[in-house]
Amino acid sequence: MAQPLLALGSGGLVGFVLGLIGGGGSIVATPLLLYAVGLSPHVALGTGALAVSANAFINFAGHARAGNVRWGVAAVFAVAGVLGALGGSTLGKMVDGQRLILLFALMMIAVGAAMLRPRKGGGDGGPVVLTAPVVLRVAGVGLGVGLLSGFFGIGGGFLIVPGLILATGMPMISAVGTSLLAVGVFGLATALNYAASGLVDWVIAAEFIAGGIAGGWLGMRAACRLAADRGALNRIFAGIVFAVALYILWRSAAGQV
Repeated sequence: MAQPLLALGSGGLVGFVLGLIGGGGSIVATPLLLYAVGLSPHVALGTGALAVSANAFINFAGHARAGNVRWGVAAVFAVAGVLGALGGSTLGKMVDGQRLILLFALMMIAVGAAMLRPRKGGGDGGPVVLTAPVVLRVAGVGLGVGLLSGFFGIGGGFLIVPGLILATGMPMISAVGTSLLAVGVFGLATALNYAASGLVDWVIAAEFIAGGIAGGWLGMRAACRLAADRGALNRIFAGIVFAVALYILWRSAAGQV
């Protein structure tokens, strides 16, 4: 009975963070599945990728209805990124679980540092013309982010959003909406690759996703009330990410992953 409740609660926490600050929540999914729910490193990565994918697709639907998705850019980014995610997740399965989680902790520190940097607002909201140079830039960023996403089992939204703005000049809200398709597709590709090796706990994933839906709704309501303090929220969350990363490093040093 304890494990289902822990999975629901952990998913709710991740969903709440995603709804509250618009990104970064998926980076804590793996540590929660690893230490709170009690999954092994590779199963935690595979199960977390599936949960991240489902939550991203749910949020993507809302942005699509609101007209915040640049479909051409999303398609190019997603196709290139899937190739990277499949390659990255294949490499991840070949790495020793304890070493992979250690590398994951270092990635968390990089994520925390990235969240402390203010995001640029992007362009003026006009349509993105998919010229050859733009397609190459979008595909290149997609391939690289997909590789990292697959290797570490993360959504990669913290990399996708600035990458899309850099490659196309689209406004922030369009980058966020467009990124969610890539996050969902990358997570699905990673999860299917892990599932092919029996490294996804489907029951835990379902419980985690259910908790994430409820947490995301609460997070979005809280975000509306705390919009003016978004920078402070980012700094608080970055501090949490640093603390969890240090905890993982300590556990790794003690051989307790």
